[in-house]
Amino acid sequence: MTSNRTINTVTARDGTLIRYTDWGDGPAVVFSHGWPLQGDAWEDQMMFLAEHGYRVIAHDRRGHGLSSKPWHGNDMNTYADDLATLLDALDITSAMLVGHSTGGGEVARYIGRHGTGRVTRAVLVGAVTPQMLQGPNNPEGVPMEVFDGIRAGVQADRAQFFKDLTLPFYGYNREGAKESAGVRETFWLQGMQCSIRSAYACIKQFSETDFTEDLKKMTIPTLVVHGDDDQIVPLAATGRRAVELLPQGRLVVYEGAPHGLPTTHKDKLNAELLAFLKS
Repeated sequence: MTSNRTINTVTARDGTLIRYTDWGDGPAVVFSHGWPLQGDAWEDQMMFLAEHGYRVIAHDRRGHGLSSKPWHGNDMNTYADDLATLLDALDITSAMLVGHSTGGGEVARYIGRHGTGRVTRAVLVGAVTPQMLQGPNNPEGVPMEVFDGIRAGVQADRAQFFKDLTLPFYGYNREGAKESAGVRETFWLQGMQCSIRSAYACIKQFSETDFTEDLKKMTIPTLVVHGDDDQIVPLAATGRRAVELLPQGRLVVYEGAPHGLPTTHKDKLNAELLAFLKS
């Protein structure tokens, strides 16, 4: 199936262009990024695994990075369908899907909607599954006023909001943390490549979407990796609950790790992913 792809883009059914990076040869590992970033947020894991004999693929979610920035389609079902378009266009089989934060929700919803025919295992890293929003069935979740505050920040001055967000995202606000100005600037640059429409609309998707039924359909081996100092996506409300719903889930908790652990704990995560691929 090649009619809807170029060397680095595929075309979704509504005409949206989804940009992707495709490196290496071997078994496929497909990455879904967090909000408001892009596929390049996975560069540390992609380079490592490509050097170890794997084909690594990461796309920019619609509205993010170098993908098209449509007004419509900024919802979790469409994100999952865009991922399906990518996997179908590249004819990916026996893949491992890896999702961070919002990307973890995208992976779960993809399997919930499209099954496991192209997938053999999955990894959810600091993922928003099964649900972020606080409610009667999720008392340890995040109150709605927090997400309303994120929306207000994006609308008022998203450039400054994204800069401020890097502190809790990477745990740089913790005593003794070694801050990287470059990491903070990279987050800001990637965030500002996301359209304000997509950034705003995605907040509802990562906060309110209930992935409970999607997780139950993930009948493949699934690794859940989460930091116990995640200030963005609380472990108790997400990772610990997710593993209880996954038919073949296993939880690995990184002590002291923040939400942005694919960067701050990249060596540990890289080794974790490689070991899981070989298991």
